[in-house]
Amino acid sequence: MAHVSRSLEDWRGERAAMVRLGQSVGFVPTMGALHAGHRSLLERARAENDRVVLSIFVNPSQFDDPADLDRYPRTLDADLGLAAGLADNVLVPDPREMYADGYRYRVSEHGLSGRLEGAHRPGHFDGVLTVVLKLLNLVRPDRAYFGEKDRQQLDLVEGMARALFLPVEIVPCPTVRDPDGVALSSRNRRLSPAARERAAAFPRILRGAAGAAEAAAALGNAGFGVDYVEDQGGVRLAAIRIEDVRLIDNVRL
Repeated sequence: MAHVSRSLEDWRGERAAMVRLGQSVGFVPTMGALHAGHRSLLERARAENDRVVLSIFVNPSQFDDPADLDRYPRTLDADLGLAAGLADNVLVPDPREMYADGYRYRVSEHGLSGRLEGAHRPGHFDGVLTVVLKLLNLVRPDRAYFGEKDRQQLDLVEGMARALFLPVEIVPCPTVRDPDGVALSSRNRRLSPAARERAAAFPRILRGAAGAAEAAAALGNAGFGVDYVEDQGGVRLAAIRIEDVRLIDNVRL
């Protein structure tokens, strides 16, 4: 059974024991509401490290909409069940400890973070990069595992690790999809059955369109609200709205 640390004091004791044993550490940072995509990250970490650490923290600093933060699913008991046998330690920190400074100190990137997701969610990536840096400093893993579904986030985390000389390998992991092609996401559970069925058109249109503008037009014609579709570096990235749920995805061209 995984050891669950709910305070940083308890966690630091656990981390010191790993150092004494000379164990390699794989880390999977999450906001909970775990699904098979998270499980794939844990399985990869399990295969490549002596010890696996999972964090579950709904990070308030990356939400630009307080209502979205309130609606974010919190399913700790189910998450611990999914992680059983894969994670040795689970870090569930208190926001008051994680942001004891009141979020006065933060990480900002000036470039990629202002585009795509950043253009539609002001301050989002400051919150993401800040919490990832805090967690990496707490866990001090050899490897940290991130899904490719959040492609822009992955690129920014990799860039931060290089720029700040962080002693960690950032390991990209393939997007896990349902049989109809929809990328797994904790937000999918907020879709009605009809909206979830319609969502299957999202990745299909992204793959089938000749260009980003054509994909955006096709998504709009399919009844989705389109925040952006953009091709960069051989990848097509997009965000849509269906009902009151915002979904992101990317496909290789």
